[in-house]
Amino acid sequence: MKSLMKSAALAVTVSLCASSLTFAAESVRLTGSGASFPAPIYLTWFKDFSKKTAGVTVDYQSKGSGAGVQDFLNKTVDFAASDSAMKEEDMAKVAEGVQLLPMTAGEIVLAYNLPGNPKGLKLPRDVYSNIFLGKITKWNDPQIVAANPDLKLTDTPITVVVRADSSGTTAVFTKHLAAINAEFQSSLGEGNTVNWPASDKFIKSPKNDGVTATVRQTPGAIGYIEYGFAKLAKVDFAQLQNKAGHYVVPNAESGAEALAAVKMPESLVAWLPDPDGAKSYPITSYTWMIFRKDNGNPAKAKAMREMVEYSLTEGQKIADSMGYIPLPQSVVDQVRKASANIK
Repeated sequence: MKSLMKSAALAVTVSLCASSLTFAAESVRLTGSGASFPAPIYLTWFKDFSKKTAGVTVDYQSKGSGAGVQDFLNKTVDFAASDSAMKEEDMAKVAEGVQLLPMTAGEIVLAYNLPGNPKGLKLPRDVYSNIFLGKITKWNDPQIVAANPDLKLTDTPITVVVRADSSGTTAVFTKHLAAINAEFQSSLGEGNTVNWPASDKFIKSPKNDGVTATVRQTPGAIGYIEYGFAKLAKVDFAQLQNKAGHYVVPNAESGAEALAAVKMPESLVAWLPDPDGAKSYPITSYTWMIFRKDNGNPAKAKAMREMVEYSLTEGQKIADSMGYIPLPQSVVDQVRKASANIK
């Protein structure tokens, strides 16, 4: 009898151990870091995906595109996110191969904080580019007044809020400013970081949420942030003049028209520095997730492919409500096909 009981106890122990091993084998934790631009929608996606996918947890740290790419190169994360994609020289450092996937798109707005909270501020192309060059320094500058005859604008100094970190949002924004203003191109150029004018009226803040908070707290401030952050924080933002000469507000329609102006190439990296289209919002961009092609871990690779598929289906449904632009169907199809390279 004792022998039978020992055998039964041993069988239960072996069974429990086997169950624990199976659970351990099936439990997958994915870690990612990078861009703050898409962080609100990514964090929402990952939370829901983790909840609906047994044994999979996705953790994402919003720390800026440059930091995310560096984490990816250092192999401290499973995937990264960047608004400025990834440089070819950095991709060449990854022996496992790199797969870039555009997962959503967004619009960069110029959030402002003015006395009296005037609504509907319009900023011509030469005006907002020259504000970030440090050439227009007062809110009642004649060029701003001319574009806004119905608004009461005071001589409040303009405080320009820019990013303190290596930022894909900065890369997209400066790419646009360089495309529309030759002086900006020659003096500041474009990139994740640029040497902004040395002035006490240019102040730096980290990430999209940092710039948003600084604009809200600083009378006379203007700063560049992703539309979703402006929507969430309920900050005022300007109507910007597009290439066709029209003043446009950011929304799904103006963003979709901008995306339609460019065809997505096989590399899945496309830029819209100054999109055509009468209703196009002028500062619109895709943003990317970055994966290794060879992950050396079939379970993680499968979980990442499933995460991408969730983002392309369920995830796209909430893009507009969160201040992002749903991917065009043709891009969804391209991304789905390319995600098979994650192995």
